[in-house]
Amino acid sequence: MDLQLKDKVVIVTGGAKGIGEAIVRLLAKEGATPVIVGRNEADNQRLADDIIAEGGNVFQLVAELTHPSASEEAIKIVLEKYGRIDGLVNNAGVNDGVGLESGNYESFVESLHKNVIHYYLMAHHALPALKKSKGAIVNIGSKVADTGQGGTSAYAASNGGRNALTREWAVELLPYGIRVNSVIVAECYTPLYQTWINSIPNPEEKLASIKAKIPFGNRMTTAEEIANTTVFLLSEASSHTTGQLVYVDGGYVHLDRSISPL
Repeated sequence: MDLQLKDKVVIVTGGAKGIGEAIVRLLAKEGATPVIVGRNEADNQRLADDIIAEGGNVFQLVAELTHPSASEEAIKIVLEKYGRIDGLVNNAGVNDGVGLESGNYESFVESLHKNVIHYYLMAHHALPALKKSKGAIVNIGSKVADTGQGGTSAYAASNGGRNALTREWAVELLPYGIRVNSVIVAECYTPLYQTWINSIPNPEEKLASIKAKIPFGNRMTTAEEIANTTVFLLSEASSHTTGQLVYVDGGYVHLDRSISPL
């Protein structure tokens, strides 16, 4: 299937590692020009060098998206270099454990800046360019908005916000031919996930118990599987799909997790 992404300029926040890296690699493979937006220049450049060595196109820029001015500056840099934006993937964020009992005003608001405010700001500042290109937006979200997790109020609120913004923007941007969708992640093995697993007692036992509760195949979702759906939603192959929350989770959220493996 031709995804018609050749030479399309697509911004991926948090694009240097994990899910973001998988999305960037697949975009480059499809002939697009992914723009890695991340806080660590060394991580950004490592991935960019890999893609260039493989014959792909890529650009990287350093931005600390918890600073409100960083989103506007990132968009400005991309437009100065390419003059266009064809897609935006809002992906950067972290489950930072700001709970109701353990948190406070400052940590809650800080977490919102890490996890949802820059979603709005990146889309807001990219919008004039997306109008011209009739581009697409994909927001990466988490099952925590549906299931809860405990001890993570700010991250849950942010992901509820991501879902709501996906639907709201899909409506608001209909007149411009801009599609907006979200890919919802449950249990996906990334470097951040590995760090979390390693931080708890008996990590191997805990990981095995998590896998056992994932209905389809009793295994973790891969970053590449998230990327496959994300890139499809960015492409003209999904030209009549908008306002959707697409769960790439092996049935974790919606299927009965007591189902025995076949």
